[in-house]
Amino acid sequence: MKSIHSEEVRGKVFARPFRLHWIMTSVVVLISSGAIAQARPALKNVAALTTVYRHNSHADIIISRLLLTDMLDGTGKESPLKLVSLYTDQRPANDISRLLAASHRFRIYSNIADTLTLGTGKLAVDGVLLIAEHGDYPRSPTGNTQYPKRRFWDEMIRVFRDSGRVVPVFVDKHLADNWTDAKHIYDTARELKIPLMAGSSVPGSWRHPAVDVGRDADLSEIVIISYGSTDHYGFHALECLQSVVEQRRGGETGVKAVQCVTGDSVWRALGEKRVDPELVQSALGRVSSENQNLPHLRERVKQPILWLVEYAEGLRASVLELNGVATGWAGAWRYRQGGRMESTQFWTQEARPAAHFTLLLNGIERMMLTGKPSWNVQRTLMSSGLLDALLQSCSQNGSRLETPRLEFRYQQNWRWVDPPPPPPSRPWGEQ
Repeated sequence: MKSIHSEEVRGKVFARPFRLHWIMTSVVVLISSGAIAQARPALKNVAALTTVYRHNSHADIIISRLLLTDMLDGTGKESPLKLVSLYTDQRPANDISRLLAASHRFRIYSNIADTLTLGTGKLAVDGVLLIAEHGDYPRSPTGNTQYPKRRFWDEMIRVFRDSGRVVPVFVDKHLADNWTDAKHIYDTARELKIPLMAGSSVPGSWRHPAVDVGRDADLSEIVIISYGSTDHYGFHALECLQSVVEQRRGGETGVKAVQCVTGDSVWRALGEKRVDPELVQSALGRVSSENQNLPHLRERVKQPILWLVEYAEGLRASVLELNGVATGWAGAWRYRQGGRMESTQFWTQEARPAAHFTLLLNGIERMMLTGKPSWNVQRTLMSSGLLDALLQSCSQNGSRLETPRLEFRYQQNWRWVDPPPPPPSRPWGEQ
């Protein structure tokens, strides 16, 4: 075996048109709080490459934290990163980037090269945020949104090569919507020794209860409950899965096969106990108060989806999308020795300031400041490959697909830590 070194924002849609007073209020808050006059000198200048920048988009939820503190209203903790330049691939009617640029004095460029060089012809920033999520982009034949991550990446790499140096890069969510592009991004980063991180905001978020799989424990089976859109929210489910199973004995051993089961076949699989029913009940109980017997679930869930993942050393994993009864992500796993079971909800703040993105940004900041990734990017390489393979299986009538490309090992240097309590929630439509 070889060794190898997108979405609506949490299902919420900002329905009301963006209003100018939102940005003006943010300026007033910053001035009144003294944040502009007394801001600490930024330690690192960063550029951001985005698809769209609208209220509650991933660009807003991540990048605006560099402008409006981690509370997104000027009242929280300031970031040690300073946004100096921005590229937006599309500019919808509710774009907010131009107003933010005017009030926070960063430049918006019409191409990626100038965004990274500040028009000088040479790389002129200390880090890059690549946030290609949201926007009007086509779907692949398997149903995955084709965000222009490889195009962004390759244009950035040309600047790195021409400049003779590299800087840390964070790629939001998956590395790419298909394995070829994801592996290309990973391989290029290794070749040029680019500090690279990617992934979901969910694995490092709160867990209710606050449990994690024992480090170097021997697992026999794990079930993840998911909801929302299959490609976008399914990726978060796979990141949750990997964040747990990569802690097991031997670390990640690789995936040898996957299968996507849909419709009535899901109920047959559950009835035949192809998935541990106790794990399903335990995980689902964390994110649903519904009756969990199969007839009730069958009545409430109109389009069930079951993803089956076979790991190289024998671990079995299942991801169940149960829209209609599940209201979040949860997981349950069983240890081989004694058959003990644990379960938890992967909790996210479904309101502004969406503080699980603060936790994600904290990890990004550490990498930008130190040049060392806060977690192994191999996790997201695996999650990206799993999503691509599972969607291929779905498009091929649920065929079991062997995945030799995913039979790679890695040891995760990250360990989940229970975060401090989240700040108070505000409605999504507010600042």
